[in-house]
Amino acid sequence: MHLLLIRKLRLEKGYSQEQLAEMAGISTRTLQRIERGANASPETLKCIASVLEIDFSELRKEPDMTSDTPASLPELETQEREALEYVRDIKSFYTHALQYALVMAGLLVLNLITNPGYFWVIWPALGWGIGLIAHGLSVFEVINFFGTDWEKRQLEKRLRKNPDR
Repeated sequence: MHLLLIRKLRLEKGYSQEQLAEMAGISTRTLQRIERGANASPETLKCIASVLEIDFSELRKEPDMTSDTPASLPELETQEREALEYVRDIKSFYTHALQYALVMAGLLVLNLITNPGYFWVIWPALGWGIGLIAHGLSVFEVINFFGTDWEKRQLEKRLRKNPDR
C-alpha cells in the first residue's frame, strides 16, 4: 500500500507532487500514477524513498495485518483511504459543476445568437442540472443513494464471484 504512504509522507514534508517528482528525478505524471495505485519499478521507489528519507523496504512491503502492531494502525489506513476517496469524490463533483457551467454558458451564447426569441437552453440546463444536483447530494452525503450496506453487499458478491482475487 505504498501509494498511501508516499502521499502521506509527501504531504507531511510539505512537498507538492511536482516538487517530489523533480527531486526524485521522475516525471510528475509517474508520481501521480503511483499515488493513484499504479505499480512502480524498484528503481523509481528507491528514488522516492531517498527523497522522503525512508527505507526502500518500507515502500515495497505490504501492510502486515497479522503482526503485533497497534489496533489503530489498520484503522488509520482505512481512514486515510476513505478520506482519499472522499476528496476524489468532491473533486469529481467540482469538475462536473465546472463542465456544466462552461457548457451551459456556451449553449446560452449559441441560443442567443441563433434564436433569441426562444430560450431552448433551459431544457438541457434543467436536465443536466438535475443530474448535477443528484451528484452533489450524493457526494456531500445529504442523500446516500448507495449506502454502506449496499457497498458491503456488492463487495461480498464480487468476492464470491472471483475467489482468486
